[in-house]
Amino acid sequence: MRVHMLTLVLVFGFASFISAQEAIRLTEKFDPASPYRVELKVTMAGRLALATGKEPAEAVAVEGNSTLVYDERPLAADEPKTDKVIRVYRGIDFKRTIAEKEQKATIRDAVRRLVVLRSEKGKKAPFSPDGALLWSEIDVVKHDIFTPVLVAGLLPTIEVKPGAKWAASAAAIAELTDLDSIDEGSLAVEFASVITLNTRKLAKLGITGTVSGTNEDGPTRQKLDGTAYFDLEAGRLTYLKLNGIHEMLGADGKAIGRIDGTFTMTRSPSKEFDDISDAKLTGKELKPTPENSLLLYDNADLGLKFLYPRRWRVGGVKGRQLTLDESKGGGILLTVEATDRLPTAEKYQDEVKGFLAKQQAKISPILAPVRTAEKPNRVDRFGIDAEFKAGKTRLEYAVCSGPHGGVLVAARLPAEEAVELKLDLERILKQLEVTKVVGDK
Repeated sequence: MRVHMLTLVLVFGFASFISAQEAIRLTEKFDPASPYRVELKVTMAGRLALATGKEPAEAVAVEGNSTLVYDERPLAADEPKTDKVIRVYRGIDFKRTIAEKEQKATIRDAVRRLVVLRSEKGKKAPFSPDGALLWSEIDVVKHDIFTPVLVAGLLPTIEVKPGAKWAASAAAIAELTDLDSIDEGSLAVEFASVITLNTRKLAKLGITGTVSGTNEDGPTRQKLDGTAYFDLEAGRLTYLKLNGIHEMLGADGKAIGRIDGTFTMTRSPSKEFDDISDAKLTGKELKPTPENSLLLYDNADLGLKFLYPRRWRVGGVKGRQLTLDESKGGGILLTVEATDRLPTAEKYQDEVKGFLAKQQAKISPILAPVRTAEKPNRVDRFGIDAEFKAGKTRLEYAVCSGPHGGVLVAARLPAEEAVELKLDLERILKQLEVTKVVGDK
């Protein structure tokens, strides 16, 4: 009886506190000791303008839906003005159709445990302490919501009463809209009322506004309207649903494409978080390093697999050749060859000398090729300092030979960046692998 009476007193007292219209602090504390589960659902449909060079731009049908479920823990930031969490994805269902072509995305089971970093500028950089990520896996996460920043930016910074209004932070707007820059507009949040749902006291919040800015699609305008619920007893934002209109804008500011969609986020205490506990993370590097930030390239059709630093971008595949490009002018060409067609390092060096002579390049004395590795591949390398009309360049070459075939490597490294980019090349060569037997054609 005493227990029931105490419960009634607490509930009655809490209800009286709310009904008195006293100011309430709607604040969530993100504590590493209190992991939570997040479920995100997105649906969208509309028409997207594609940049084809034609005027007006061609509009194609777009539709899609996605569901992400993960458990997450906040971690102490490594640097000032940054945020950091560790999460493990429990479910990923991502589908999108553009112009009747279906696109899917996922994250491999082996690397579904991720550390996600968020900079002051809103950029998210995930890596897995369990292995290298594919670029497509990075893409899934970088467009995902960073919960601590979103929640903090939607909640007020002072105590409020029902009827109070405030502006969502720029960081929260960026999380919801995925805008790289915000040109105009805002999102208003209103403390609508206190309701009781399944014996829980919840603060009901209304969110509405229009925001214009730029993202990877170009100039856009987004209109959002929705509702959120904050659990007053748990001190947690537990639910958010937004209806949105995303308009792509032309040079004249008029809409040239429109996508309608809904976004729903549900949050609850995590009951399955052992794999992101401190005990299970012992010995794992949770800070980004040049090694754990490497990306994985794995092309089954080409039969080529390697790790590469994030400053490099994989270009197109043409036949058996693949290019990598770096923003400061670096470039790498990889050519997959059958074992019986792979030249020796000495012959490859002679071919390079002949090419440079035709280009009338001034070159440094060339040393004989050096064998730098035997396993898993035999790697023979040589380098040349060359001066062309356009300037000085460091040229690096390698012949990599493995059980299924080999790879000819030719790298162009700008002289001023050569030392650092040469380290990148060495990381690529370290785990370069031909994954299937290369034929004659």
